[in-house]
Amino acid sequence: MTPKQTLIMWCLLGRKGQAMQSEIVPKFEKQDREALIAEGLISSAKIGRAIGIELEDKGWNWAGQHLGDELPKNYQVLQQWLAMLQRHLEKSGETLADFIGPAPEWPPAAPAKEPKPKRRKAPAGPKKRKGKKGKPDDPASTPPSPEQLRARIEQAYLTITNGRKGEPVALSKLRAQLSDLDRATVDGGLLRIHKTEIKAGFGRNDDPKDISAEESEAAFSSGGDPYHFIWFQS
Repeated sequence: MTPKQTLIMWCLLGRKGQAMQSEIVPKFEKQDREALIAEGLISSAKIGRAIGIELEDKGWNWAGQHLGDELPKNYQVLQQWLAMLQRHLEKSGETLADFIGPAPEWPPAAPAKEPKPKRRKAPAGPKKRKGKKGKPDDPASTPPSPEQLRARIEQAYLTITNGRKGEPVALSKLRAQLSDLDRATVDGGLLRIHKTEIKAGFGRNDDPKDISAEESEAAFSSGGDPYHFIWFQS
């Protein structure tokens, strides 16, 4: 195993044994993935349009026995921490898996896309009368509170999945369900979920050629690479 592949294994362990390929640092190349799969250390699966990576039992066993393996020179601080962890486990008798704890439930692969039915344009209704200052007579709705916005986002998700959780949903579909809210409001709600909730997850499409213009426009970013879909766990 190369020092880079060793570092990839520690990145997976830092995420409790599973992560989207695009979230792994250093960049997880195809040859690295295939080498680790061939060794039986990891497995991969399609999650929506992304690739999910999961540590296998053999990978957990390997990690517990190789805490002192060489890492790239730029990661000597991490190597020192791993050496301290190794001494702690030897002294306490605790296993590495017990120390890290269980991973959250892995979301199932998204079902195949069905063709969208063509929408017919509804006949135009009567125009609303405008009062003073050119505004409609109906008062504008006030922005939702953080709790109301969180509930709206989850309800939109459940509407798309027919009430099922654990299924990845494209953010383009989610935004369509929340079309009465402006983008900044929805992004604020997504950011709050991303930062505070462990039973919600975001994923990326790992193949740029497979990202439609609609998906690219609807993507959400928390400061790094954009996310293209979301899921909620029970």
